[in-house]
Amino acid sequence: MYKILCLVILLLSTLAQNTWASLNIQHWETANGVRVYFVENHDLPILDVSVEFAAGSSMDTRDQSGLANLVHHLLNLGAKNLSEDQIATALADIGAQLNSNFDRDRAGVALRTLSSDRERVQALDILANVIQFPQFPEAILTREKARIVASIKESSIKPDYIADRELNKMLYGAHPYGFNDVGEIETLNTLHRDDLLAFYRSHYVAKNTVIAMIGDVTRSQAKEIAESLTKHLPIGEKQADIPKIQIPAAEIKKIPHPATQSHIHFAYPGLRRGDPDYFPLLVGNHILGGGGFVSRLMEEIRQKRGLAYSVYSFFSPFKQQGPFLIGLQTKKEQSEEAFSLTQKVLIDFVASGPTQVELDAAKQNLIGGFPLRIDSNSKILGFLAMIGFYQLPLTYLSDYLVAVEAVTVEQVHEAFKRRIRPNGMVIVIVGAAE
Repeated sequence: MYKILCLVILLLSTLAQNTWASLNIQHWETANGVRVYFVENHDLPILDVSVEFAAGSSMDTRDQSGLANLVHHLLNLGAKNLSEDQIATALADIGAQLNSNFDRDRAGVALRTLSSDRERVQALDILANVIQFPQFPEAILTREKARIVASIKESSIKPDYIADRELNKMLYGAHPYGFNDVGEIETLNTLHRDDLLAFYRSHYVAKNTVIAMIGDVTRSQAKEIAESLTKHLPIGEKQADIPKIQIPAAEIKKIPHPATQSHIHFAYPGLRRGDPDYFPLLVGNHILGGGGFVSRLMEEIRQKRGLAYSVYSFFSPFKQQGPFLIGLQTKKEQSEEAFSLTQKVLIDFVASGPTQVELDAAKQNLIGGFPLRIDSNSKILGFLAMIGFYQLPLTYLSDYLVAVEAVTVEQVHEAFKRRIRPNGMVIVIVGAAE
């Protein structure tokens, strides 16, 4: 059986390597300095484009929390001479889709369109207007502020929202990563159209923009597209470095809640993009709590004792250290047992590291599953955008399998001992046992 499994992994790895070999990532800059990452692929008559800006929630200030999200949210709700409804209708007319992504570091808009001339030209014209000429109409701004405020009020009674919000404050304190992505009710109510325009003009600039593109166009067409999407953006100033993360004081906060289950969340500063410990921590976390039913946390907490339906851990890397998180839900009456056991599993893992058997299984799982992460243009687009935004090597995808396979037991053990302090975590328990 083991030989068969190894053969399957080898075949999948070969498939992945062949896929990556065809991913000739071309890179250049537009006339005004926008970085472009392009893969030419004529297998399907589709073009995927994303444009990302260094304009995530960490660009907010404490007294204008929520401003970055509002600017990003309103981009496609009125641009140049197109109303919100006209944008939606024009996209529907050609079967194109606009999607958005927003986090601590990035604010992005992604387009998927047919590559035929009429559809491509019309879709790209809309995207160009959305990116370069947003209008931020007063009526829509008022409506969307009210909608976001209502959403915050509705979420504020949900245990997961309460836990995530408190955990983020405890983990990051006054650091910009501690801001709520969508803002605070008090600050949202103070924001005006002039604030959105000022933020847009200072952050949506060429020096902080990355274009990722994959699909059925030639390099010369891709160059024309990149120029048309960004030629009216001001060059601007390069984003200042985000402050380094300070290690928080260990703290446990128990918050009463009428829910029948306790929501238990642990956190600690984790990884940066391009972190030298990235692959040892990635593989180690798969063993600890990222590998589903084969992880240690799942084995000890669900399989052996039935204390939770699900328990998980993960790293979220950003420009600075994103959170390392562990989470689970359990019945209130067994919350103390589940909490103590989760903490013990983490302490034991950091103290002793993984076994060779665990490491081999984790590497096989990660290597075998990776082709599924690049099996569509839209997934590859996400990797291109990440590579471009964080300026990772163009060989990032082809290096992945080699880096995972090279991880040793000692590297995982040393990385977790060096980077994670189990007794230094910040912890929130919403709905703790009374």
